[in-house]
Amino acid sequence: MTEAYSASPTPAAQSSALRGLLVAQFFGAFNDNAWKLIVALLAIKQVAASVGASGPELEAATQATTTQAFVIFTLPLMVVSAFAGVFSDRFSKRTVIVVMKAVEVLLMGAGTAALFWNPLGGILPLLVLAAMGAQSAIFSPSKYGILPELMPHHRLSWGNGQLEMWTFIAIIAGTALAGPLLDLSGQTPWLTGLVLMVCSGIGLWASLFIPTVPRARLDGGVRETWQAAIEALRLDRVLKLGIMGAIAFWTLASLVGQDVLIYAKVVLHLSDSLSGLPLAAFGVGVGIGSLLVGKLSAAKVELGYLPLGGTGITASLFALGFGEPQLGGTLMAMGCLGLASGFVVVPLNALIQWRSPADRRGAVIAFANTLVFGGVLLGSLGSGFFSKIGLSASNIFLVSGIGSAALTIWALRVLPEMFIRLMLVMFTHTIYRLTIIGRDRIPQEGGALLVPNHVSFIDGLLLLSTTDRPIRFLVDQHYYDHRVLQPFAKIMGVIPISSNGSPREILHALRQAGQSLDQGELVCIFPEGQITRTGNLLPFRSGFTRIVKGRDVPIIPINLDRVWGSVFSFIGGRFLAKWPTRFPYPITLSVGVPLPSTTSAEGVRQAVQELGETAWRLRKLTRRPLHHSFVWAMRKHPSRVVFGDTTRPRVSCFEALTGAIALARALRSPWEGQQTVGILLPPSVGGALANMAATLSGRTTVNLNYTVGVQGLESASKQADLMTVLTSRVFLEKANVELPRNLTPIWIEEIRNTIDLQARLTAMLFGLFAPIRMVERFCGATMHPSIDDIATIIFSSGSTGEPKGVLLSHFNLDSNVEGIAQVLHLDHDDRILGILPFFHSFGYLTTLWFPVIHGAGVIYHPSPMDAGPIGNLIHKHRVTILLTTPTFLQLYLRRCTPEQFGSLRIVLTGAEKLPDRLLVAFEERFGIRPIEGYGVTECAPVIAVNCPDFRASGFFQSASRRGTVGQPLPGVSVRIVDPNTEQPLPVGTPGMLLVKGPNVMNGYLGREDLTAKVIREGWYITGDIAALDEDGFITITDRLSRFSKIGGEMIPHGRVENALLEAANAETMVLAVTAVPDERKGEQLVVLHTLEESAIPDILEKVTTNGLPNLFIPKRSNFIKVDHLPLLGTGKLDLRTLKQLALEKLKTQLSQ
Repeated sequence: MTEAYSASPTPAAQSSALRGLLVAQFFGAFNDNAWKLIVALLAIKQVAASVGASGPELEAATQATTTQAFVIFTLPLMVVSAFAGVFSDRFSKRTVIVVMKAVEVLLMGAGTAALFWNPLGGILPLLVLAAMGAQSAIFSPSKYGILPELMPHHRLSWGNGQLEMWTFIAIIAGTALAGPLLDLSGQTPWLTGLVLMVCSGIGLWASLFIPTVPRARLDGGVRETWQAAIEALRLDRVLKLGIMGAIAFWTLASLVGQDVLIYAKVVLHLSDSLSGLPLAAFGVGVGIGSLLVGKLSAAKVELGYLPLGGTGITASLFALGFGEPQLGGTLMAMGCLGLASGFVVVPLNALIQWRSPADRRGAVIAFANTLVFGGVLLGSLGSGFFSKIGLSASNIFLVSGIGSAALTIWALRVLPEMFIRLMLVMFTHTIYRLTIIGRDRIPQEGGALLVPNHVSFIDGLLLLSTTDRPIRFLVDQHYYDHRVLQPFAKIMGVIPISSNGSPREILHALRQAGQSLDQGELVCIFPEGQITRTGNLLPFRSGFTRIVKGRDVPIIPINLDRVWGSVFSFIGGRFLAKWPTRFPYPITLSVGVPLPSTTSAEGVRQAVQELGETAWRLRKLTRRPLHHSFVWAMRKHPSRVVFGDTTRPRVSCFEALTGAIALARALRSPWEGQQTVGILLPPSVGGALANMAATLSGRTTVNLNYTVGVQGLESASKQADLMTVLTSRVFLEKANVELPRNLTPIWIEEIRNTIDLQARLTAMLFGLFAPIRMVERFCGATMHPSIDDIATIIFSSGSTGEPKGVLLSHFNLDSNVEGIAQVLHLDHDDRILGILPFFHSFGYLTTLWFPVIHGAGVIYHPSPMDAGPIGNLIHKHRVTILLTTPTFLQLYLRRCTPEQFGSLRIVLTGAEKLPDRLLVAFEERFGIRPIEGYGVTECAPVIAVNCPDFRASGFFQSASRRGTVGQPLPGVSVRIVDPNTEQPLPVGTPGMLLVKGPNVMNGYLGREDLTAKVIREGWYITGDIAALDEDGFITITDRLSRFSKIGGEMIPHGRVENALLEAANAETMVLAVTAVPDERKGEQLVVLHTLEESAIPDILEKVTTNGLPNLFIPKRSNFIKVDHLPLLGTGKLDLRTLKQLALEKLKTQLSQ
């Protein structure tokens, strides 16, 4: 079924195929209604001449004459429809349409001749009218039956909407123009027939452009056709109810349509030329309603609009009956009646076409037409009957309104799922704005198991919007038994399952779900078992694999994105009790490629996660550049503290916004002509405002690494084409940093002195009131930055090679900020310690944009090595979140007191592996367990993170796992592949880690060759060896570059390091392993350490005793003592310098 959808013609080709049918139908409907009204008006003129000008006798006579015309047209419609299905199924529907359009030309010619011979009408025009009814009866099944053959299912409602809209436009035109045409023709009414004949010729010409379709079957007469139709109705209750609904609607439409004509003539006293206006208003309403419901149905047959339409019809009829409005009110009421009718007729037609078996579609539609036209005839006769018993036209509207109300209530009783779908319609078109990707991957027939993530209480309603088929949900028994929810659960055929029930009860529910699949139904299960409270994808339970075991049914992975954040999700630590952040709230629902029933739970989870990555990219359409979010966040809470450091302890949001704007304005001249600007400042309020100022001015920032020396600064500045650098004299002196000659310094101290009171007041006004684009221009932007523009260039740490400039766009950074915020929940009381430099991607994102956009404060300190002052800052400002590296954590472990760290609720480390011994020691001393995250500069930078677990009465959701770096962020997808073949590896098998997501960089600055090597089909090759467990937690083994091939075996340096550190009983990083070339074995391991030489023999003895393979144990002579291990400015081990030191020391030892 999915293949059929993917192979269907494009929407443009489908529209072209439909165009010929629409034109042919338009002129057919125009002629039917125009001729019918012309015949009726000619008869009314004769009656008026014989009865008199006005009075009850004229109303009754007019009603009788109009009824006669309606009956003469409708009776053949009903009778011939009984045989029409034979033609529609035995012959190509296109052939039937063309032949019937040719017959229409002949009939219009006969009508023209009849009026030529007798301008007063007489019997011949009535006979032509009857023949036209018969022609329409044969034309109708082919007209409707060909639609599913021209359009795929997901465009069926749209096609019906177009067909009904143009049909009713034709009805309007035919009804409205019949009188004027007759008036214009004067004593030669045959000219009107000639006009209609030309119209029928145009319809014949258009029908030739309808694509040829095969005939449905080769044999079968009238009897077999009827038997086939009746059998289809017997087997499909919904189809039968749909036809009953169509009969009821057209009976009412016929009754009201005839009554409104009498109302127009007798009550409103309209002339022949204007008597069709109320029906024209009705037709306009139907056209608009049909087009609207076709669009709103969103690629499915949506029954939820039926009760909405029924309610609208009832209200409009009561307005006409009780109000007895004059012309203006009548036109308005008839327009509303038509609009509501469109919400009924399009879903009913689409339902009948969809549910009719393909080989009997013509038979079913013809059978339905017979009954529908019988209803039309009954409505026409009913109008005459009610008039005879003394009911006025207004009374007939009231009777019709009562009938419509009764039918709407009846429909909800016999098909209660319509009420559920009505709720769905109201949700998805008012409170939510739903985007569905891959809808056609859900099969239109046959069983399938839907497997989505579970984010909120309304996930079931959202899933119903993906298909027009019923879905049977497996729901926890606790919710099923709720007295408010249970009636709705029974309507939807929910299968209750108890997570705390006995194995027999659970097995019974799973078997019931399996039986539903066997019966061709859609079944949905939420494999996480509960709504996520952590914001991330929970582990998948394997129970759903038992449902599909041994069954040839597809598993359909589905991802619900952006639902986290709605009032029905657990964001903010609670359900419902919060205000919506947006209205309407955008949600993306992605349907994945069907998976075989043998797919494991881990495989399905991976598919759902990758769908989330794709959906996350769609957020780009609604996201804003970073500085837009900064301005809005600062304006939202102007008095809240956002920044602080040792020199400026409290900087409010208002002060930060004003300061950034004023600074950007002052830098307009020094930065003129420069799109990329350099900044060389430590983590501080000034450094933060400098970055904000540069971004506000539409520029790309480059935070230079002040720990790499003058050559490193010169390399980075040349790569980025920097002309100037914003820095501080005081900082350069304290940090002993020398600037390269190619950079012109802009001293921030001097720039601050130029910002006077007037500049500050102007900045305040712009910060408070100006549109953001005006703020950008004021700050010096020459063009308005977009979400895809490069926000910053961050040079990689260079731990394994030459630093490379990583291009990160606003969207790269914004998506990473939002992903972190979804799993690490911030509130306005949170304070983050900003000690990581801005040239470090982790520091730039998590201590600058992340807290600013999401309402937390940041306390900066320029050096992460100052353990004492850092402890005091945490204590003084009640810092709650510490973002650091294991190297720096070791310093705090030794020099800070537990009391200083008492306010911390999260300690998150990154940049390098967190040793287990350090984790244990830190937790024992400070009472808080550090959690580990993982990222790379090329991924903006966070890829995965451990988060605080969720605990509550009856609930536990694990968001962290010791020894891992956590789960991928929402919107980030990972794979583990074989480094050589790049084929995916099973769960738990170490391999190369690949990452895909909106956070993956745009590329390396000026190095397209390197970019192509590390990004393939959107997947970034991290160079790290990792394993992924069944719950999605990632364990990093080591970098591929930190493996040595010795004696044909791959030796991980990280494993050797950990074994040696454990043997040394060291809590801090006192040694590091590297490798140097070896002529005999290829490579040999070398250990640089800061230990006493006397400790080395004991360490070697312990690692041997502990079972480390001999091949993994370095030689005693390869243990080299150094004063300190080489570190980068980010706190990571400098692997390149480590290797160089090892080579130099070994060379020195050999020479001695």
